[in-house]
Amino acid sequence: MNDEPVAVGVVGVGSMGQHHARVYESLPEANLVGVADADADRAAEIAAQYGTAAYDLEGLLDRVEAVTIAVPTQYHLDIASTCLEADVDVLIEKPIANSVPEAEELIEIAEANDRILQVGHIERFNPAVETLQEFIDDLNIVSVTAKRLGPPPKRHIDDSAVLDLMIHDIDIVLSLLDETPQTVSGAGVKQNRHATATMTFDSNTVANLTASRLTQKKIRTLDIVAEECLVRVDYMSKDVEIHRQSRPEYITNEEDIRFRHESIVERPMVDSTEPLVSELSAFIDAVSNRTTPVVDGEDGLTALQLARHIDQFRVEDAESVDEAFPPATSEVSLD
Repeated sequence: MNDEPVAVGVVGVGSMGQHHARVYESLPEANLVGVADADADRAAEIAAQYGTAAYDLEGLLDRVEAVTIAVPTQYHLDIASTCLEADVDVLIEKPIANSVPEAEELIEIAEANDRILQVGHIERFNPAVETLQEFIDDLNIVSVTAKRLGPPPKRHIDDSAVLDLMIHDIDIVLSLLDETPQTVSGAGVKQNRHATATMTFDSNTVANLTASRLTQKKIRTLDIVAEECLVRVDYMSKDVEIHRQSRPEYITNEEDIRFRHESIVERPMVDSTEPLVSELSAFIDAVSNRTTPVVDGEDGLTALQLARHIDQFRVEDAESVDEAFPPATSEVSLD
């Protein structure tokens, strides 16, 4: 283990990358050496804001041990492969790549160069999800319902709601259930700016996911129906509620007999740490100790495979009802 701070950089300091620079600058185990961006003025602005330097990509890679890559998805393969082949460890924002073959190529490059490759599925580090992980194995889960909804963004995003939003919940469901789905079906409208998906598992569990950029209220929730209870997770408020029912009873009051069935709500303590702080701390730990990251390339690949499969189901592109709503037993291969 190296006790010295890890020399880190950020490639792409737009809306997400600037926050990586902010957090790296605050972490004692990291030394923010510099940033790079296709927009040199933007790089200089963020570098000045966080007391570091702006470089081109080659100049940055000469000075760092690890980088965050937060550029548009279509550039992931090109930039990440350049970093990995320069013996620099990589945390790449989700989705891991623009296509499944590109993701597989990135994983191969990381392995060939003995480099760490972590994928930025940040909800894994949401303290509400980490609290859920503490007792999820004790539950007999029947269904999982995830909603990730919001109004149209002010900035242009090339990825559909499936690849930009739902992919978070795909990754969370897979990590919670520790299974890959046996069947997948979906439907999307408005070029998948609003989309739904259903996944079934061998454990007789079903997951229903909805992602939208057309909803005039921001919602980020996860409901788990188990034989023992209902668990509700709010990603934004970082709250966890466990709903249980007490035994029914009849209450006699003079000549009246009343029936009462109360619901018990438990609210576990949830840590208040910012998810991005936990994510980058875990990345630095993996880099320092040469360990497998919490969300590795294979995790990112599986989430992308499912997201790409779901993204095919666009109602307006279908030429028939059967194409718009494929059979619920339609299987997806993750080989």
